[in-house]
Amino acid sequence: MARKQTGEAGRSVKGRFSGALPMDGLSERHREVLEAAAALFAERGYAATSVRDIGEKVGLLGGSLYHYIKSKEALFVSIHDMALQVAEDRVKAAVAPQNEPWARLEAACIAMMEIQLDPDSLTMPLMGDFNAVPPEIRERLVAKRDKFEQLFRDLVGDLPLDPACDRQVYRLLLLTLLNNVSIWYRQERLSPQDIGRQIVRIFRYGG
Repeated sequence: MARKQTGEAGRSVKGRFSGALPMDGLSERHREVLEAAAALFAERGYAATSVRDIGEKVGLLGGSLYHYIKSKEALFVSIHDMALQVAEDRVKAAVAPQNEPWARLEAACIAMMEIQLDPDSLTMPLMGDFNAVPPEIRERLVAKRDKFEQLFRDLVGDLPLDPACDRQVYRLLLLTLLNNVSIWYRQERLSPQDIGRQIVRIFRYGG
């Protein structure tokens, strides 16, 4: 079918997630499709978003849309992996200048808070939809998540912890906290950076 005129909804999507996905080398139209799909997955979740919804958002239907989208499943996995890669690169960049193990962990936690508490970040909504996607898609997401979590395995592995402390339990508790701050966070009192520092203080000294 011929390209439809992009409506107001399509224009409102453009640019919202431009910093959350690596768009180098893609045409402007391809970027629009990815941003529209990302917005719909973030707002509605995987199950409630259809390929037709994405097409209507950007004004493309039929064969024109499938030039950019192989399937909803492949598109979700691609956007999930792209968003997580952006988060991984951001955490690595924050940690790189630091040498002391606790300073490295603090830099990583601050970067995670900036990502998780950014309303235009894709990481939280896409990761939060993990249990809602079909099992076969979930399996395709695990490898990328394991690679991301390796950052924290390495960071926790370098910490001078008490030998009685189980580092796997420590890491899992830390990641669980980092991934759920948005549930209770309120902007008025502490910044994302403050929260990141407080988390490391608690995990280092216990209070």
